[in-house]
Amino acid sequence: MAREKSAGFLESRKLERLYADYDLNDVIDRQKYNMIMGGIVIYGLVVNLILCKTVPNVYEYINPIIFFILYIALALAGTLISARSGNPIVSFIGYNMVVVPSGLVVSTAVQIYGGMDSEIVSQAFLYTVCITGIMIAASMLWPSVFETMGRYLFFGLIALLIGSVIGLFFSGGFNALSWIGALIFSLYIGYDFYRAQQYTPTLDNAVDCALDIYLDIINLFLRLLQIFGRRSSRD
Repeated sequence: MAREKSAGFLESRKLERLYADYDLNDVIDRQKYNMIMGGIVIYGLVVNLILCKTVPNVYEYINPIIFFILYIALALAGTLISARSGNPIVSFIGYNMVVVPSGLVVSTAVQIYGGMDSEIVSQAFLYTVCITGIMIAASMLWPSVFETMGRYLFFGLIALLIGSVIGLFFSGGFNALSWIGALIFSLYIGYDFYRAQQYTPTLDNAVDCALDIYLDIINLFLRLLQIFGRRSSRD
């Protein structure tokens, strides 16, 4: 997913947002900020749900390699636009540039694992919802735990990317990587929610933080699909 490809830039952008100076006219109420951020995350997930219900397996219509290249290009462009812009409207456009191709990836994965009504997809969805809620609650209850987690998660993400490349040449390697990826992105949900609370509450930061959390949730869901899919194939 796009997050793995843009990990270094996103981490540097987090620091920029943390120490940036903002016009007081751009600052909004913290509760409103969190509601907007949550609403934007939900919007992205609803778009993905609609795509899962309406778009078939895209691999039937386009070469997987070409689709992957197009997905990476569009998602990275959207991530960079959202991260670099200080305008919430422009950032939201960038957010959608990530959401739509990511939704096509999710839709294809859902179709591969049996469609929306399959037990595998239902399990992955339920666990994703539960883990997301738990990690957000944990970041609110124990913020000090997540405060120092960023560096370790970043290096873990880089190691996961390298391991994914190496795993292409070894059978069975993807199983362990799916579990490691699920753990990393679970923790990232809590960490990114914690970091969102450290930023000045502006509309643009709400969009940028929503993108971070959205990518965490989607990556977690895809890893859980792999885990439950392999478990089902062994039964």
